[in-house]
Amino acid sequence: MTDFRDAVRRATAAGAALAGVGAATTLVNALSMRSLRRPTSDVPGSVAVCIPARNEVDLVSAVVTDLRQQVHCPTLEVFVLDDGSTDGTFGAAVAAADSDPRFDVRRSTTEPPPGWTGKAAACRTLAARALAGEPDWIAFVDADVRLSAGAIAAAVTELRRGRSALVSPWPRQRADSVAEHLVQPLLSFSWLSTLPVRVANTSTRPSTVVACGQFLMFDAAAYRDVGGHESVASSATEDLDIARALRRAGHRTAVVLGGELARCRMYDGWSDLRAGYSRWLWSAFGGPVGSTAVLGAAALAYVLPPVAAVFGSGRTRRWGLVGYGAAVAARVVAARAESGVVGPGAVAAASVHPVSVLLYGALTVDSFLRSRTGSITWKGRPL
Repeated sequence: MTDFRDAVRRATAAGAALAGVGAATTLVNALSMRSLRRPTSDVPGSVAVCIPARNEVDLVSAVVTDLRQQVHCPTLEVFVLDDGSTDGTFGAAVAAADSDPRFDVRRSTTEPPPGWTGKAAACRTLAARALAGEPDWIAFVDADVRLSAGAIAAAVTELRRGRSALVSPWPRQRADSVAEHLVQPLLSFSWLSTLPVRVANTSTRPSTVVACGQFLMFDAAAYRDVGGHESVASSATEDLDIARALRRAGHRTAVVLGGELARCRMYDGWSDLRAGYSRWLWSAFGGPVGSTAVLGAAALAYVLPPVAAVFGSGRTRRWGLVGYGAAVAARVVAARAESGVVGPGAVAAASVHPVSVLLYGALTVDSFLRSRTGSITWKGRPL
């Protein structure tokens, strides 16, 4: 029994140390990361923005309106594709564009070719139209993203400043339901707590890529150089994989915080969130071995310490309290970095971080099970 207690104490101490390193990394990133800043002058060159939209009747009008209000982009074109929607997406997009000559809204009823995901195929179709005008910069924006005036110009400015081929502004993630509050903050926390971002942004190592497909701004020449979305035709995580393709080709990619200029509610409630995560978590860490390693490390750092703090005693409990405190602090700092404010909801979500980690693990297992049974679908299409 003594040996078992010693083993538990050592494991708890190791988990607390890992949580402490994560907290320190989060703080460094929060203090050093760049955010989109409102532009004060026009950006040079031309910008093409592509919006793939499938069954987005409730969202597409807002993003089209946001893009009509962009400033400091004197040469801007926007391409919207209704990708086989079964609702009123096309009509909503046309109405929101309101005959603005900068907007090209079209509808497609063609299913993705074999071996292609729906989003990658839609982005390829959009890019073909956008690149025909030979823009200097090409962006891909999801229909659920909200953009303040100046967001597009700010992204181009960041791209030029860092001499990158891709800038991924990380939108503020809005969460309304309990499930969203539990899971969505883990997206930014996962890389803020593990990766020295300023160093990674100057690297061409594919293993240190961070990208968010909600908002991607490319140097158009570099995008062509890697074959655009042709290079990620079958990928469930096309945003990360196209960034890796750019780095393998010798280009830099960077992630910056969206700040006040970009925000997004990625999922609407538990069922939408579960379907969304199940479509890609099975591929997130290179397969079952990688996922097991990541989830094991997360359990050691973020589940064992709070359990030890409640049920342990003596040094084991003290280590547990240290680990739990470090995790909560890291979550609060990550929330502050992403959203700019820390409200009661963020603090409450941080305090139940172990529950979030366990739920994320359950979603990962669910994703693997669905992948193996071929039951993954997204927006009415099998993946």
